[in-house]
Amino acid sequence: MNKNQSDKNINNNKNYSNNNLSSNNIKTTNVNILLNRVRQDRKKNKTKKIILISLLIIVIFSLTILITS
Repeated sequence: MNKNQSDKNINNNKNYSNNNLSSNNIKTTNVNILLNRVRQDRKKNKTKKIILISLLIIVIFSLTILITS
């Protein structure tokens, strides 16, 4: 009887450890996905800012040329 009980405990521990490992993998993957999303968002924001600033400079430059002419 004791042997069966110990076998069940060992099997339960193995199952728990396997489930724990798989949940850790899922969490790690989710964190990586979120980090990649943040990086992409930062990159998009930088390009938007660069485009906006360059357009603003072009408009100001063209207005000064029109005014001085």
